[in-house]
Amino acid sequence: MPAAQIAFITPATATPWQRWVVFSPMGRIVFFVALLVAMFKLTSVGISVTGLMAPGVSPLSHAIGNMLMRVVPALVAYTILVKAIERRRMQELSARDIPTLGMAGLLVGALMISTVVLVLWLAGSYHVSGTNPAVNWLPAVLTTGLGAGIAEEIITRGVLFRAVEEGLGTWWALAISALFFGAAHIFNPGATLWSSLAIAIEAGVLLALLYHVTRSLWPCIGLHAAWNVMQGTFFGIPVSGTEAHGWLISTRTGPDWLSGGVFGAEASVVALIVCSACSALLLIVALRRGTIVPPAWQRTTANRL
Repeated sequence: MPAAQIAFITPATATPWQRWVVFSPMGRIVFFVALLVAMFKLTSVGISVTGLMAPGVSPLSHAIGNMLMRVVPALVAYTILVKAIERRRMQELSARDIPTLGMAGLLVGALMISTVVLVLWLAGSYHVSGTNPAVNWLPAVLTTGLGAGIAEEIITRGVLFRAVEEGLGTWWALAISALFFGAAHIFNPGATLWSSLAIAIEAGVLLALLYHVTRSLWPCIGLHAAWNVMQGTFFGIPVSGTEAHGWLISTRTGPDWLSGGVFGAEASVVALIVCSACSALLLIVALRRGTIVPPAWQRTTANRL
């Protein structure tokens, strides 16, 4: 049954007020956002007191502070949501899945961005002029890798996709979470309407389907982190518009639809095709397993029949 895919089901003993305000998908999203904002402010105070991101600190210290600013609010808010409101085990972040699903996500993410860059190189758009052996890997791993991977996956897939899927079903959850993910990148350096749409389709849909099929956030985190780190710190390509200094000293030429322009390879049609192909494979898996979740009202009607 598709309903078995749902992590949280409103308790049968819940009052009407609890069903609409506390346990409803929208109620839990609002609760999480409020917690996220509060925890962000508290974390900001803590980071300020420790001086991790004070002017003049080392790049590593700044990166640690940056990572904590992203990860701590999202992780704490999500833990409170799951444990205090939903009152269930946080299986989607089970540590036992890290060596398997998490590592698989890292491998797939590295292979996907490498495929994109290979096609750009074959098309004459990606050029390497040398290497930079002194590249500082660790700050990028902490910020664009772990920081972005953990925080963004918890918010977009762990909360938004999961909650919307419970209420409106899988199809609406895919569309809404993907569009949100694309819109969240609209203020990045060099962003355009096209780059945000590309992010929504290639990453928003892909990562949501990956979560849907595995019901774990670790492969999503792994793929997200590996894509960012390999793109920026290895291939030297801007990550979602953010300038990167990679081990490979590279440039990209050609039309923006091919090279991705100043935003990076994520705005390239090549990335769109590669990621969409992977999304199609995941969708086939979901359809064959019969795991597409219908809207809540359809499930309720089916249960009554």
